[in-house]
Amino acid sequence: SVNEELVHGIPGDRILQEGDIISIDCGVKLDGYCGDSAVTVQVGEVDADVSRLMSATRRSLEIATEEMKPGRKWSEVAKAMQEYIEGEKLSVVREFVGHGIGREMHEEPKVPNYWSAKQRPMDFELVPNLVIAVEPMVNLGTESVHIVDPRGWVVSTKDGKYAAHYEHTIAVSKTGVDVLTDGR
Repeated sequence: SVNEELVHGIPGDRILQEGDIISIDCGVKLDGYCGDSAVTVQVGEVDADVSRLMSATRRSLEIATEEMKPGRKWSEVAKAMQEYIEGEKLSVVREFVGHGIGREMHEEPKVPNYWSAKQRPMDFELVPNLVIAVEPMVNLGTESVHIVDPRGWVVSTKDGKYAAHYEHTIAVSKTGVDVLTDGR
């Protein structure tokens, strides 16, 4: 996904240029289990606002891993992520969220990167052995996104401003978390 494309970008003939960013989201199924991870990288030098977007999005994923502890509610983690991003004057995407992951790529629970009172019924406790894919998606402009290709895949920001996306598959342990997609 390049620049204003949030997720589900499809490779094509586009030639990347200095100042572009590209989000790469990869899922794997191996020996019956799934893993999911994403990163946003820059092509050459990028604008200062774009660099700030990438840094803040990556930091919000770090905040999630720091805040996740057995016995906490996901809402507490999501609120911390949202407060940080909005404090950076950026927008948290609400139409796409993280997910449970295990034998299937997308399992329950849904794992939002923001929190509101109407989500209370979907809150969940972080318990040992829970595995979730946490994937903050953040826009430089408004939170609004839409599908932009006729196949129904590529999601882009409505205002055409850049978007960033980072993701890790994370297991809750008895004492904290284990980031399963940290490249070890």
